[in-house]
Amino acid sequence: MKIIVPMAGRGSRLRPHSLTVPKPLIPVAGKPIVHRLVEDIAKILKEPIEEVAFILGDEAFFGDDVVKSLKELAQSLGAKAAIYRQDLPLGTGHAIMCAKESLSGPAVIAYADTLIRADFDLDPAADAVIWVKQVDKPEAFGVVKMNANNEITELVEKPAKFVSDLAVIGIYYFKEVGNLKKELQNVLDNNIQNGGEYQINDGIKAMMTNGNVFKTGSVDEWMDCGNKNVTVETNSRMLGFLENDGIAMVNTATKLENSTIIPPCFIAEDVVLINATVGPNVSLGKGCHIVDSTIKNSLVQTHAHIKNANLDNAMIGNHVSFDGHFTSISIGDYSVLE
Repeated sequence: MKIIVPMAGRGSRLRPHSLTVPKPLIPVAGKPIVHRLVEDIAKILKEPIEEVAFILGDEAFFGDDVVKSLKELAQSLGAKAAIYRQDLPLGTGHAIMCAKESLSGPAVIAYADTLIRADFDLDPAADAVIWVKQVDKPEAFGVVKMNANNEITELVEKPAKFVSDLAVIGIYYFKEVGNLKKELQNVLDNNIQNGGEYQINDGIKAMMTNGNVFKTGSVDEWMDCGNKNVTVETNSRMLGFLENDGIAMVNTATKLENSTIIPPCFIAEDVVLINATVGPNVSLGKGCHIVDSTIKNSLVQTHAHIKNANLDNAMIGNHVSFDGHFTSISIGDYSVLE
């Protein structure tokens, strides 16, 4: 089994956090999004993973440190890592075809801005599986249309009229991913574009036309990491899941002075809390110092120094210095204070 992970986008909806760190490497509940996604998929599949192929953007942004972390991730699963580049943002289908040397045999394709909680077996009768989640407002999503045999017959993007409430979450299984490769090559050769981009859906639709059977797979939880608010919410939900799983998340060497941690929280190493209340639903990265502050429902990355603050639904980047009693400030592009 292979796992193919397109992650070339810079994550404009998550600025300013994705200006210096690729969005898939932003930590949620103490672990980078893409690491958590790939590990969870490998666990769910219950099959040996032979290769994890990552499609990255330009080397200036997705540099050697990113490549190193991804290779270590693959190795931790007993798999080899393949690194590909998508130099131009030409769509999901184009991104996948940047990894065409890896497109053979059974494979899962997963976009690195989503997290899931699930437990399932692959349907042996299906040529491919598209994972979906029932949603309240299907008009905001791409959805699948089903027939009487519970087979997918159509993909509909943001339907104005009700078609289905099963939203596509961006994770796919192909019994032979070479079939998708063939159809996407045709999409590229014939310049078939939607919205000015080459889309995976056009390859999937061609597979359906050629008789490939597509079934749905369902997930218990689907968590987006597309923008700040949903990423903070995803962090909170993931902390709850990890706590229920009995996973210890607070570093035992955390320095506490007149401070309280309200679980669930992730507290990394070298964190100092002085006259602080942290939690529930807070992640603090390595080296954070929190003084005279209350923080809840928030995600703080590494080496942030926060004092005199009362934060809720906050997302704080790396090496931030924040004083709630500020009179002199220096704020970069895309920063938001509300």
